[in-house]
Amino acid sequence: MQSWQMAGPAGWEQRFSPMVTVVPYVLLAVLAAQTIAFRHDQPRSLAIDLTLCAAAAVWNLVFFTLHPSWRGRVGVMGVFLTGLILFGLVMVLRDPWFGFYTPALYFYAYRIIGWPRELYFVAAVAVVAGTAQASGVDPGTWVGRLEYLAILVVNIAPMCLVAWIGEISARYYDAREAALREAREANARLAAAVTENAALQERLVEQARAAGVLDERARMAREIHDTLARGLTGIVTQLQAAEHAADDPAAWRRHHAAATALARESLTEARRSVNELRPEPLETGRLADAITEVAARWSARHGVPAQVAITGGTRTMRPEAEVALLRIAQEGLANVAKHAPTATRVGLTLTYMDHQTALDIRDDGQGFNLATLVSAPSASPSSGSGGGSDPSGGSRSGGFGLVAMRQRIEALSGTLQIESEVGGGTGISACLPAEAPEVRS
Repeated sequence: MQSWQMAGPAGWEQRFSPMVTVVPYVLLAVLAAQTIAFRHDQPRSLAIDLTLCAAAAVWNLVFFTLHPSWRGRVGVMGVFLTGLILFGLVMVLRDPWFGFYTPALYFYAYRIIGWPRELYFVAAVAVVAGTAQASGVDPGTWVGRLEYLAILVVNIAPMCLVAWIGEISARYYDAREAALREAREANARLAAAVTENAALQERLVEQARAAGVLDERARMAREIHDTLARGLTGIVTQLQAAEHAADDPAAWRRHHAAATALARESLTEARRSVNELRPEPLETGRLADAITEVAARWSARHGVPAQVAITGGTRTMRPEAEVALLRIAQEGLANVAKHAPTATRVGLTLTYMDHQTALDIRDDGQGFNLATLVSAPSASPSSGSGGGSDPSGGSRSGGFGLVAMRQRIEALSGTLQIESEVGGGTGISACLPAEAPEVRS
């Protein structure tokens, strides 16, 4: 504590201001009146006492009342309080009733000096009070001296204890105020962080929404390719075959009927894809049954044997995984019909393993050069079940099929592998985890 204004809790100065600005003058006036009543018959002694009262009042007026700015200067306040204590000591030595002036001295000592200097001034004021209380003690005897010392101790000890308790309380108050201030600052920072997090969350939600839109567009592109594009490709293939078989009525009718059936099937599949985006064969059966049904239809349509083998214990998979594997089977068969006219058989194997489910599609078509696939990753080379190949073993690129296959599988944390060589056929292996994780964008 450095000054009277700074010491103690907020509002203390206003609360106790009368104690140090008004009460001292009131006490001096009352004591002066009492002195006049008791000393009216002793003019000389009365004049000295009244002079002391007036001098104390003037001292108080000059150093404290008229100069509020001095109250923050510890040195000046020390001189001021020392003078008041000396005035009080002289007055109580002359008349013990001036001991009633010591409450004002205590207020000054507690409020204007600061710790730990106030202990000395509090003890000095206690000496003044004890001297007034010991006015009837005879200091000329040992017993009187001991009584006087005992009275001083009784006054000094509790008053200094009160000062110490006041200092502890002030420190506790300051610590609590500091803690509250830190808490308010922390709350302000927290509020700012909450506002910033809310803005960040809004941006993240907007980014997630945009990413979802892009992912949905990619998914719709795959669905359109797997329904409309694949069906239209098959229809075109059948119509071209019918055109080449114009001289063979039976073959022409067979190709025409296949094109018609494929058109109806594709229309039904497109409607279901738009409404539910779930393949029609999976509506009524398991994945194994759906792949078997798709292979049977394809084989009947194109006249190429397509054998389906199921190994391992069948189990229900997530809809996304079943749709992905079924689309891989459909796309692989469509590519065989489109790009491997020399194929004489196709095999599909659905394998249920402990931790994976795999679909393998192999054909004995003319195959293609895998180096072309590596050198042009952005294209979709196809031969047999993997893409297009001309009779010379070269490859054609530009289809969406392989890209759609890979996107479907990788979105479910799976893998897609292609094996092919010119003249040796093509094989595709799609593998998904048995417990597929969350679909990736």
